[in-house]
Amino acid sequence: MSYQKKILLDRDRIQLTKLNLSQIKDLVSYYQVKSRSRKINEPNTITYNIFFDKTKLHNLFYNQGILYSEIENNELYLLPILRKNDQIFVYNGNFFYEKWNDINNSDLLEFILPIENIEVIQTINSNRNNLLDLNLNTLFQEYSKKNLALLLIEDSGAKKEKIYLRSKILGKNIDKNLIINREKSDEKLFYKKIIFVSTKEIINLVKSQNLIDVRTPSFLNTKMTINKNNNLFELNKRLKNIDLIDNIFVQEFNSDEVLLKIKYLGKLDKIIQSLEEQKIILKLLQDQWSIKLI
Repeated sequence: MSYQKKILLDRDRIQLTKLNLSQIKDLVSYYQVKSRSRKINEPNTITYNIFFDKTKLHNLFYNQGILYSEIENNELYLLPILRKNDQIFVYNGNFFYEKWNDINNSDLLEFILPIENIEVIQTINSNRNNLLDLNLNTLFQEYSKKNLALLLIEDSGAKKEKIYLRSKILGKNIDKNLIINREKSDEKLFYKKIIFVSTKEIINLVKSQNLIDVRTPSFLNTKMTINKNNNLFELNKRLKNIDLIDNIFVQEFNSDEVLLKIKYLGKLDKIIQSLEEQKIILKLLQDQWSIKLI
């Protein structure tokens, strides 16, 4: 299932391949079948849209001890640098910079390659003998708060090439070394392989930093002042758009305010970000969380 690829690490996705057809069917909430009208000299195509029951999926992950990934920000700023014949290629003449988004087929991450910057070129040339020590925030000054990745590709013509990956995912620095075999002498095919392997590795890194354990939900006690703009009906409507929120409980209620307990999965900062996207502001004042609709 392509849905598995989006939310699971490779090791966990392999574990779920052991499910039989009846177990998979039980996870389906509903499905759609769409048929495209046939055109002359074109075969008729049928599209299937399958929707899974979130509660049943959570129960399955719980029973199998599987963590799943909930990626809110799918943008990643990437700068691939090629070193070949003792030359460094950053923008011009760099196959990886020019062709990355033509070749990678990820529908989970949007790879954004920064526009050409003379200061970045100067920084890289100044550190040409020590590229592994390049500071990501220096290379991505305008995007320092985003997910970042720097890929250093050595092409020495050897049968095995080492690729250095430096990344910053959700503020955490993660470095990886990849070894890629050169199976054929065709340079373009080998470069395409590097893009496919590197894309897969970066996606797994992003998933690993967005993992959610359904076995350990968290609870948030908060207060909301009741007025014309703040009301439970509208709050509940917006909260239903956040997959990380499992349930909401009313603890106390009067004409002025309501005390709520929100059951959620994942980290608090991700919940705050998800709430903001639904125009819900969560603030901590004097050891008391308060919630407000905007």
